[in-house]
Amino acid sequence: MNPDTNLSVSVMLRADSIQELFSMKPMMNIAVRAARDASKVIVQYMDRIDHLPVVTKERNDFVTEVDQKAESIIIRTLKQAFPDHSILAEESGRSGENTSEYQWIIDPLDGTTNYLHGFPQFSISIALKHKNKLVLGVVYDPLRQELFTASLGDGAYLNNRRIRVSKQMGLSGALLGTGFPYKDVRHLDAYLGMFKSFFPEAAGIRRAGSAALDLAYVACGRLDGFWEIGLQSWDIAAGALLVREAGGIITDFSANEDYLENGNVIAANPKVFNQMLKNLEPHITDSLR
Repeated sequence: MNPDTNLSVSVMLRADSIQELFSMKPMMNIAVRAARDASKVIVQYMDRIDHLPVVTKERNDFVTEVDQKAESIIIRTLKQAFPDHSILAEESGRSGENTSEYQWIIDPLDGTTNYLHGFPQFSISIALKHKNKLVLGVVYDPLRQELFTASLGDGAYLNNRRIRVSKQMGLSGALLGTGFPYKDVRHLDAYLGMFKSFFPEAAGIRRAGSAALDLAYVACGRLDGFWEIGLQSWDIAAGALLVREAGGIITDFSANEDYLENGNVIAANPKVFNQMLKNLEPHITDSLR
């Protein structure tokens, strides 16, 4: 291939990328609107938490009328704008056209247990996949009114301000986030081994209870790293794109990109990531690979 052909191909690829970014803008606007509208219901119900009926889906996994109403608002908003897109949502599952190239992944209230106890750490998570690639992510904290957004190739933002992962050079002095494997105690021993491996080196380890927010905090440098076992794709999807677009690394425990499928996540800036992966390795059982 001659140099002129190479140049033409390069220009075409850049043009395609620019066109894709412009096509993301209206989708981002709708996703942000959906998150903000759903947040109004979440905040309104906070004065009535004690009277909310709660359904136990499985051990330590709860759903409320608020989850369902917030999810309904998000889906309705997305479907009005993009009727042909498919949906994967925590409470209602899959819907829409199986043949669509686009799939929205929704967690209407990440941190329901926190919400039910009045613990102010929960969020709304909305992500979009195009041809099985994450291209858009929104994580919204309705109490702090912090809006984290990311589009593929366009960086990550907090309230329209560009964000980057931290510059922490290693585990020594790092602040890490995590989540306990509270739904599946089979992995408790492996998790405790992981926790012990970080405890002597890190400056602190936080378990706040909303994985979507934890990943957003890695993206903006509030946390230097994060790991958790057994998450669902709607917990991870938006936050994963935030981390990557902010210059971080996110993988599963085998350093592969199958975290949406297996739910096991490590996310950090590049320096911290490498040390986290090294510390985790001795405690990763076959069932976690």
